Amino acid sequence: MFSPSMGCCEQGKALLQIARSSIARALQVDHFDNDAVDTSANWLAEPGATFITLMQHGRLRGCIGSLQAHQALIDNVSSNAVSAALHDNRFPPVTINDFGSISLEVSLLSTLQPLTFTSEADALAQLRPGIDGVMMEYGVYRSTFLPQVWEILLQPREFLDQLKLKAGLYPDFWDDAIQLSRYTVQKWRETDFIKEKSDGRTDWCY
Repeated sequence: MFSPSMGCCEQGKALLQIARSSIARALQVDHFDNDAVDTSANWLAEPGATFITLMQHGRLRGCIGSLQAHQALIDNVSSNAVSAALHDNRFPPVTINDFGSISLEVSLLSTLQPLTFTSEADALAQLRPGIDGVMMEYGVYRSTFLPQVWEILLQPREFLDQLKLKAGLYPDFWDDAIQLSRYTVQKWRETDFIKEKSDGRTDWCY
C-alpha cells in the first residue's frame, strides 16, 4: 500500500493532476492545458484508498471516496474524481462551464483501525479532534467523516452526533452494536498550488 513517507509535495501534485485530468476527460474538455503525469510510476500502481472533494466558490460541490484500498491508487483517484464530479447525488453534475471554477482536494486514507469501547462516553474519549477520520456502522446504517470535518465540528460529541445523523440515525441514538473505526489522511489541495496567469486567469500550478 502507498506509504505515508511517500506523501511528498510532488506526489500530491501528481494525484491532483490525475483527478483533474480524469474529470476533464469525462467532460470532454478539449482546451485543458496540463503537463502529463508519469502514470508508469510504481507508487501509482500500489493499492490506495482516496476521497476526492470538489469545492466551488467556497462551497462543497461533491465528495466521493473509498474507505478501503481495493484498486491501484491511480485508478482509485481517477474513478473517485469522476464520481465526485458527476455522481454525487447531493449536487447537480459538474459541467464544462463549472470546470474552471471548481477546486479539488485529494485525501489519501490510512488503513481503518477498529475502536474498542465500552460505552458512547468511552468512544468519545478516544476520538482525536483534528486527526481522526471516523467510520460508523450499525446494521445497514453507515457513514464517515474525513478529519477535515473537525474544522467545522470542533467537539467529539458534535462530531459523533452529526455522523449518526448523516447515517440516517437520530443524533442521540446509541446501541452497543455500533461499530466505529478511525483512520488518518494525507491531503493535498489545489488551492495550495494556484498561480495567476498574466491575463488574470487561474492556473493550477502542477
